[in-house]
Amino acid sequence: MRAWLTGQAFDSDTWRRRFDNYLPLALREALPALAAELDGLARVRSEHAGHDGSRLLVDLADGQMVESVLLPRDGLCVSTQVGCAVGCRFCMTGKSGLIRQVASMEILAQVVLARRLRAVKKVVFMGMGEPAHNLDNVLEAINLLGTEGNIGHKNLVFSTVGDPRVFDALPRQAVKPALALSLHTTRAELREHLLPRAPKIAPRDLVEMGERYARDTGYPIQYQWTLLKGVNDGDDELDAIPRLLKGKFGVLNVIPFNSMEGDDYQRPEAERIREIVRTLHRRGVLTKIRNSAGQDVDGGCGQLRARAAGAEQVVELRRNRATTRQAA
Repeated sequence: MRAWLTGQAFDSDTWRRRFDNYLPLALREALPALAAELDGLARVRSEHAGHDGSRLLVDLADGQMVESVLLPRDGLCVSTQVGCAVGCRFCMTGKSGLIRQVASMEILAQVVLARRLRAVKKVVFMGMGEPAHNLDNVLEAINLLGTEGNIGHKNLVFSTVGDPRVFDALPRQAVKPALALSLHTTRAELREHLLPRAPKIAPRDLVEMGERYARDTGYPIQYQWTLLKGVNDGDDELDAIPRLLKGKFGVLNVIPFNSMEGDDYQRPEAERIREIVRTLHRRGVLTKIRNSAGQDVDGGCGQLRARAAGAEQVVELRRNRATTRQAA
């Protein structure tokens, strides 16, 4: 497992001893089949390079697709579900609904594929899906990455819209990841609208649960705020955010919306984004701009999969039409 997770070949020499001298014959003979089985979990379908990192479209063994992203500074963002049930109104992944869970080994396979391309020292569970809805598989993957995969515990980041099960389970884990909470607004009614199937936890209560976990682990909470023009970028929010977050052990990541043609939402102008960050800094809230990776290749989370799935549907439709004409 350790060799696979670190991207090494199974027949590589270890501890300066030849591979064929220290493994039993039966195990050596079984390794090719095991390697083939692991390699069959996932493969890179396509790679889309951008200035802020490369986005990988990954085929799973059953033909489903997920996305993972090679981030700056040796980071990797992985997907935990095919689709998502939360249905965030500004998220392409949510528009497809939940198709299926991603198994723990399929999550790990995304890390292995990335490590075959370059070093990976940080893994964030912020790709397609809601990790809290696939909790057992995600926690198993986190445990293996933190014990066998040579990833520091604070460099494993569990992202969630906020689910009581997360705050119950994570403190009991041997490998405790850092936590990212999708906040997006200080107003409970707006949050329920933007995240229609997320647990109905008021923003203040969500921050308090995050604060307890942050103090327990010593890792600051990353509060995620997707900036939507005319929705959650107003002065009312700028007044409320310091009351909610000032003095808390965390950082606010403002993420300008990845605008796409036909979307119901738009990103604020660049100057407004900078003004928001300056204002929050003056009011005592540590704030950083985090652009969604892949915007310059139209590859924000879920977009590549949606385009690929759409192309497959067109091909299938043409194939069916051709078959019908031949039968006629």
